[in-house]
Amino acid sequence: QPDDRGLIGDVPVLRVTRRGPEAVHFVQAALEPGAEVLLSLDWERRFDHMQQHSGQHLITAVVEQMFGFKTTSWELGRQRSVIELDTPSMTAEQIEALERSVNEKIRERVPVMVRELAADDPEIETVRSRGLPDDHVGPVRVVDIKGIDSNMCCGTHVSNLSDLQVIKLLGTEKGKKNKINLVFLAGNRVLKSIEQSYNTEKALTSLLKNGPGEHVEAVKRLQSSVKLLQKNNLNLIRDIAVLIARDFKSKPVQSELFVLHRKEGDSEFMNIIANEIGTEETLLFLTVGDEKEAGLFLLAGPVEAVENLGPRVAELLGGKGAGKRGRFQGKATKMSRRAEVQALLQEFISHRSPEA
Repeated sequence: QPDDRGLIGDVPVLRVTRRGPEAVHFVQAALEPGAEVLLSLDWERRFDHMQQHSGQHLITAVVEQMFGFKTTSWELGRQRSVIELDTPSMTAEQIEALERSVNEKIRERVPVMVRELAADDPEIETVRSRGLPDDHVGPVRVVDIKGIDSNMCCGTHVSNLSDLQVIKLLGTEKGKKNKINLVFLAGNRVLKSIEQSYNTEKALTSLLKNGPGEHVEAVKRLQSSVKLLQKNNLNLIRDIAVLIARDFKSKPVQSELFVLHRKEGDSEFMNIIANEIGTEETLLFLTVGDEKEAGLFLLAGPVEAVENLGPRVAELLGGKGAGKRGRFQGKATKMSRRAEVQALLQEFISHRSPEA
């Protein structure tokens, strides 16, 4: 169970850990030894932990009584809690029956009591336990849910099952080998979950312009529409790539360097242009993505030139890349430096030209 929070005087408690029989408090500022202080507890946090922990004891006891599934561990999470059960599966009918049974116990207002037993008390052998810590000293604390369970535990608990209000079993998830994780909410977490679900449902109703029962189908239709639009957009981008390349090739005199940046596009867009233009004579520097920050780049052209220039282009663009057979491509983080790359390529071409 997570530790408590609160104040010692006006100093926040950041963490509490156990060291043998002592509770060690980590605080935000030093305290005056011997000073009289008022302790303030974060009750909302404490009560939440009480509800989840007592809920776990109840579920653990009842699921073993009903189906023989033993609890091997559990976790009290910030939003939900999980009980690891020693079974490979649970049916929906078993989960429903278990939820119905634990909530019946809550409605019966069963008392929850705390006892302390001597370490050598033979009754300890009859109590549910996963063993004591090696550094344990003093009496053994036992939490009893009257007529249902006795469990060795040092956590905080409600005094009556009615304080749990309600338990909701959300279902199971795959756990370790031959085990499952049973996910649950107890008490105020159920109320908060309902409130959150309602607010989400209300927002979706406004956005989708239909009732809650139609939300899933509406989202499926939207997903299908988006996929179709993405496919059409991809086809258009490919067509644009071909047209760009053909426009370049149609010019009477073709430049030795072709530079292009397009915000919309991907690596396929750049490679289509390179394939259409051909890279035996022309050096191509193509980029897609954001104009100043992240994007993709492709340097294509004569093999020797690309092998020489590729790593330098990647370095200038703050990126990484790799290449072979006259193509070097990768990811960039500084697209704002494209002009520097273009200048580098122009300089390279001017030095290799016969006129130079």
